[in-house]
This record gives sequence, C-alpha cells and structure tokens, in this order.
Amino acid sequence: MMWDSPPILFLCIKKLNVKLWQKGAGQVTSSRIETFTVGQDRILDIHLAPFDLLGNMAHAIMLQSIGLLTTEDTQKLLDACRDIYDNLAEFTLEEGIEDVHSQVEYLLTQRLGDIGKKIHSGRSRNDQVLVDLKMYMRHEVEQIVHLAADLFQALNQQSRKHQATLLPGYTHLQVAMPSSFGLWFGAYAESLLDDLQILLGTYRIINKNPLGSGAGYGSSFPLDRQMTTELLGFDALHYNVVYAQMSRGKTETLLLQAVSSFAQTLSRLAMDVCLYNSQNFGFVDLPTEMTTGSSIMPHKKNPDVAEILRGKTNRLKALPLEIQLIMANLPSGYHREMQLIKEILIPAVQDIKECLSMTTFLIEHMKVREGLLNDPKYDVIFSVENVNQRVMEGMPFRDAYKEVGLAIEAGSFIPQRDLDHTLLGSLGNPAQDAVEFSWQATIKEFNFEKVHEAYAKLLAYRID
Repeated sequence: MMWDSPPILFLCIKKLNVKLWQKGAGQVTSSRIETFTVGQDRILDIHLAPFDLLGNMAHAIMLQSIGLLTTEDTQKLLDACRDIYDNLAEFTLEEGIEDVHSQVEYLLTQRLGDIGKKIHSGRSRNDQVLVDLKMYMRHEVEQIVHLAADLFQALNQQSRKHQATLLPGYTHLQVAMPSSFGLWFGAYAESLLDDLQILLGTYRIINKNPLGSGAGYGSSFPLDRQMTTELLGFDALHYNVVYAQMSRGKTETLLLQAVSSFAQTLSRLAMDVCLYNSQNFGFVDLPTEMTTGSSIMPHKKNPDVAEILRGKTNRLKALPLEIQLIMANLPSGYHREMQLIKEILIPAVQDIKECLSMTTFLIEHMKVREGLLNDPKYDVIFSVENVNQRVMEGMPFRDAYKEVGLAIEAGSFIPQRDLDHTLLGSLGNPAQDAVEFSWQATIKEFNFEKVHEAYAKLLAYRID
C-alpha cells in the first residue's frame, strides 16, 4: 500500500546545511534569499517522499546495470531505501535541508558513507523532481478515481431508487417539463463519466517517465531509460530530454484542468442542492445533522455543506489558469518559478478529494420529497404531454400547440398527468446500465494494477 503523507511536517532541531547544488563551504547564499527561494518546498515535499525513494531504487538498479555501481553497493542502497520507505511515518525534513531529494541523499550518505554519494550519478534535481511529481500525480489520480467511483455509485443508486419520483424540470428557472429524481441523480453520474474520461486522457500524459533527462539535456552516461520506465511502472517515456523538462507545468495544468472538470460537476450539483433545499422549492431535505443554524433565527437549517462545496469547487476551476500564468512566456529549459506550481497543485488535489468524499456523503443522506407534481401550481408542466397526446390522435403539431396554449391563457387547461416516456435517456428509460458499463470500461483503461505490480517488484528487488 502506498504511504499516505501526513498533513503536518514536524521538523528536527538539529541544524544541517545540505544542498545538492552546493559545491563547498565557499558557496554561501544569503539566508533571506534561501528562505524566499525555498518557499513551501520543505512542507510540500513530504508528499513526494515515497516516490523519491522508489525513484532512487529504480535509478540505483539502472546504474548497476551499466556498471556505475557495484552489486554490493546497489544492494546496500536498495536496503537503505527500503528501510526508510517502510518507516515513512517517521520521515521528516531536518532543519537546514531544503527539499526531499537532499534529505533522502543525506540519510543514505549518513548510513552508507561514500556509497550514498554515488546515487545522484546521471541525475539532476530537475529530472528527480519531475519523476517524483509524475509518480505523485499518478498516485493522486488513482485516489481521485476511487473517490469519484464512490460518488458515481451513490448517484446511480439514487437514480435507480427514485426513477419514478417526479421532479419539476426547469429552463430559464421557469417551470418547463416533467423530470424525475432518477434523471437528476443520473445526469450527475453521467457528468462524472465525462470527467473521468478527461482524467484518463490526462493520466496517459502523466504516466510517462522523464528520468534520465537530467537538467534537460540528457547525460554522457549510457543511462538505460527504458529500464527505469519499466521498473517504475510507467507506460512510456518522455523521449526527448528537452521536452521532458518542458512537460513541467504542462502536466500539472492538464491535471488541474481535469480536476476543474470534476469541480464544475460538483459545483453545479451543490448549487442545485442549495436551491432545492430552500423552502421556496422544497424538493429535497437535508437531515438536521447535515445543516447548521442561525445565531438569531431559530428556524434556520442552513445547507452550509453544499455552500462550502460550491465555494471550494468554484475556486478549483480557476487554478489551471493560475499555472498557465506562472508559465507564461517562459522559454524552453528549467526556470525556478516552476517550483511555485507545487503550491497550487498539491493543495488542489487534496481539496478535490475532500469535495468528492463530502459530496458522496451528501448524496447518500439526502432525502427527496415525493408527490411534488400533484401540486396544482405544476399543472402547466404537463402542457407538452397534452400537446403530444393531440398529435398522437392526428392533430397537426402547430394546431395542438396553439390549442393547449390558448387553454392555458384562458385558465381552462386540464392536464393529463399520465406519463409514458420510453425515449432512451428519458425519465421512463434513464439508461443507468449503459452509463455504468461505460464507467467500468473507462476505469479499466487506467490499469492501475500495472503500477502496483511494478512497485511491489521494486520493493522486493534483490541483486543476484
């Protein structure tokens, strides 16, 4: 099981000064500059720790295969990385160490001396952070998929349960035609399917290995990039080493665009809940324990959970543009502002997961009201049914339309409330099975099992 990073990073008191880029004691950077440029890395990098260790293991195996590490040294590195990985709950970035890559190399050097200093051969921090981020995003996509699947099932179950429970349909916020709670829940289930398919396209881009691209221009070492691709369970390589570095920022933007698609579905659902829960609509009830009260009005049961969902998801929609603006007008090659993207990406991923989980809880506990369309104020909602009935009896559509319209204006309209909808996707035939089939087929295309198997083999790997 992949380690879940803790939300809070506890720092050790021991003062260190470990930087992978520092050549010696003579290269001293102002503490103000260090604080400004390191930014939130020491906090956010804790999320990358398991992936940095797995990347180190794959890199060590590859270095041994091309003769840059002995069998004995490689096994020691693998054992040390595995031990740190198994104890990630205790992993911290010590004071004076600026990022996760420096911390891991420091620990390996502490334990293994000169052997630990060999692990960076053929790598740059640039491709090291790239592969960590790729693996982190790949892991988080899987978590998002699982949470979206929970919500999809909750929506589909409610759709089946309330297929025959009628609900007013609106256009322009005006009463329009009969709908059903089955259609309403099912609409959001199918919206999630589109979001999932967008995420699948993004996952295929995420699931490419940049390791070996170095600082963006490769290495004179004969690194076996195909080997590390297989060891880490990637589907393919970022072949061109310059483009591997150019994928930084682009990949995160694509992931957050997929996140924003989920956010759009959730925000619209949250708005519906706020509207339908209000007394003027009265279509759904939220249990008391899911609402909050007022400090002055004793009758209030506010849908704060839906309002916060609406606010959080609306904010998530803006984040792809924020990354695009950070990347605006940057030429090829690495630039330090790319580091700032982590400050957008990692919190956003945590937010969408929380929103998906909370929406599932909301859907599972929401109660719908039955018999809504029996109210005379909804008589006109059956006007189209009455027009269509006349057409079925032989009247031209335009004549039937005018006849019903005039009856409504005259106040003499008597609705025929019998509904017989067989149209595929309509309230009588909402096609939940077809949507669920597409959902399951899309899930299989992610093929997360390939990554799990690769990690299991890597963690059990021994040099013969």
